[in-house]
Amino acid sequence: MRLPRPRGPVSAHVVDALATGARFDPDQASALEDVLGDDAQLALWILLQLHFRGVEGVADDADDREWDPDAIALRRRLESAFEERIRELVVDPVARAREAADDVADQVFALVDGAGGPSLAAYLHREASRDEVLEFLRQRSVYHLKESDAHSFVLPRVGGEVKVALAELQYDEYGAGRPDRLHSDLFARALDAAGLDSTYGAYVDETTAETLAVDNLITVLAVQRRLRAASLGQLAAFEATSSMPCRKIAAGIERVGLPAEVAAYFHEHIEADAVHEQVAIRSICGALVRQEPELAEDVLVGAAAYLVLDRRAAESQLTAWHDARLGSEVAS
Repeated sequence: MRLPRPRGPVSAHVVDALATGARFDPDQASALEDVLGDDAQLALWILLQLHFRGVEGVADDADDREWDPDAIALRRRLESAFEERIRELVVDPVARAREAADDVADQVFALVDGAGGPSLAAYLHREASRDEVLEFLRQRSVYHLKESDAHSFVLPRVGGEVKVALAELQYDEYGAGRPDRLHSDLFARALDAAGLDSTYGAYVDETTAETLAVDNLITVLAVQRRLRAASLGQLAAFEATSSMPCRKIAAGIERVGLPAEVAAYFHEHIEADAVHEQVAIRSICGALVRQEPELAEDVLVGAAAYLVLDRRAAESQLTAWHDARLGSEVAS
């Protein structure tokens, strides 16, 4: 992945430190104006990529930068501010879910049912232009080209039936023994078929802060052992909101005339994620809370945080498309 363009002082500092080999300054985090804004989310996203496939153009050895103490200190400050803001956002939905049911699985379902907000999938299904569908694919590439990788960090942090169920789900995500069925590779082939660049990180410069926040949430929860329950709650909410939207997105892709291989990625997830929903909510989260009842709250926090941030990303995208259409109408 190449270094993106900075969006403010903190992300500029991160890019410069990686490009030149300069020392990271954890105090740069104090320059943040909005922890959910472009500058903060891009800076955090870049630092997190050091734990995946690295960054091209890093002045020093990339493996050394991954564990650079100052880089980690800066990342932790960004993560702490991000987590604090997320927990503020989910107080009300978590409280409603706890009132709706006693069982954690039913509470997660209550969170999903009460999420609300506009449906991006419905818009892609019925109204989106070909260019808007392509933009959607570009935006989502920051996650789907490394799909499921973050949750593999959780495997050594759980045991027993939770580990078995999570490994089963991950096995499916990784192609069930078939390299050609890796979900991240299926998405890469979808991008190629659509005439887009399937290089990881190719479109980060146009990815919104709201979409980066969703991707950052997934990784931040997964890479910290103390947040393992929140990570699994996030996974449960993700799987519970995937199957039907994928059906609509696939239909929208076909409606605008993109090649069948573009829709194939989403068709793959219609049935798979309907099964994964039950595994993630009941066999993973339910079993985890039976093992460690004190983790129930964090399961709900992770699920609610994903739903809130995903809704913000959908609202941002739909608003941008609406404004662009109004602008075109005024111009014509």
